[in-house]
Amino acid sequence: MNIIIVEDEIKAAKSLAALISKIRPDAKILAQLQSIESTVSYLTQNEMPDLIFMDIQLSDGLSFEIFKSVKINCPIVFCTAYGEYAMDAIKANGIDYLLKPFSKEDLQDAFDKVDNFKNFFQQNAQPDLDGLLKKIGLDEGKKSFLVFKNNKYTTIQTEQIAFIHIKYDAPMIMTFQQEEYPLTHSLDQVQGMLSPKQFFRLNRQYLINFTAIKEVEHYFARKLLVKLVIPSPEKLLIGKEKTSGFLSWLESR
Repeated sequence: MNIIIVEDEIKAAKSLAALISKIRPDAKILAQLQSIESTVSYLTQNEMPDLIFMDIQLSDGLSFEIFKSVKINCPIVFCTAYGEYAMDAIKANGIDYLLKPFSKEDLQDAFDKVDNFKNFFQQNAQPDLDGLLKKIGLDEGKKSFLVFKNNKYTTIQTEQIAFIHIKYDAPMIMTFQQEEYPLTHSLDQVQGMLSPKQFFRLNRQYLINFTAIKEVEHYFARKLLVKLVIPSPEKLLIGKEKTSGFLSWLESR
């Protein structure tokens, strides 16, 4: 189980990590983060963990601000000294709400809840959910984007998009005809609109269309180099932490 800890008190984070190691020796703590900014940056650049332990009051604000910038689809155990945020925690994938100071038994109960929910959805919910998504077409994603360029509104069909990338701090569509169009949404928002089967988030700057991929090569430091059917402004590299997810995405097509 891969875990990240979001806690602005270093001593509390270390104590929690030690408790986790005692209860789940096989768990891997990928990162200990102390702020909204560092958490958003980490989750944007890395694969989603299996579980997050998250304090609510961080050094730069309430942790609920994180959910406005990045989509989190794993369970979260909130750890806080304040009880008034329980309803907000439930709305934000909260599977448990631990009030500080909590005990080893409290933490064990939280892990038991995670296991129970995981087993339930694996055995019962996921097949039906997948079938439902296919029936109602929600796995297909957004069909087109309305863009504004040269004082004109234009509709760009999603199938025409080779990739979407950050240019001058703003997302830009690049079509297979090598035409660029600006977008008003953030790249995180655009990612949520597109089919995860058709588009893959390579890194913080690039979302690529499966049909735009020409070939994939091994690169230095266990990275992958992705080459497209049209030129890209930079080399498209996938870090070693995302290579398995990317290859699984290619294979699942």
